[in-house]
Parts: sequence; C-alpha cells; structure tokens
Amino acid sequence: MADTHTLLSESLEKTVYIRLKGGREVRGTLKSFDQHLNILLHDAEEIRSSGETRRLGIILIRGDNVVMISPAS
Repeated sequence: MADTHTLLSESLEKTVYIRLKGGREVRGTLKSFDQHLNILLHDAEEIRSSGETRRLGIILIRGDNVVMISPAS
C-alpha cells in the first residue's frame, strides 16, 4: 500500500477536498505540502453547510488542523 507522501505527491496540481477540525471544509488545487501535513492550496474555496462557497484564493493550512484529505470529484 502506498504511503501518505506518495499519495499526496500524486495529487499535486490537482483539486483536493480537505476537512478541518471544527467541521470546516475547503477545496482547492494542491500546490505543496510537507512532512507535518502543512498544505498550500491555490484557488481555494470554503464549502459552507448550505452548499454555498466562499472564495479564499491562496491559503496555507496547518497540518494539525487537517482531519481528512480526498481527491475532489
């Protein structure tokens, strides 16, 4: 089975969906990450519970806030 680093490397320059602590959800293009799972997203947007989105642009997410990462469909 592939490790986390390999799976994330395959997702570089692709859209990913990230769930954060506190229930927030973000989608954007994965530009980079590090061993602490700090993540840099471009063209990011927050997905609200109502289904609406809020444009965030370029964001850095600290790894200790990440609950889940998935390819966006």
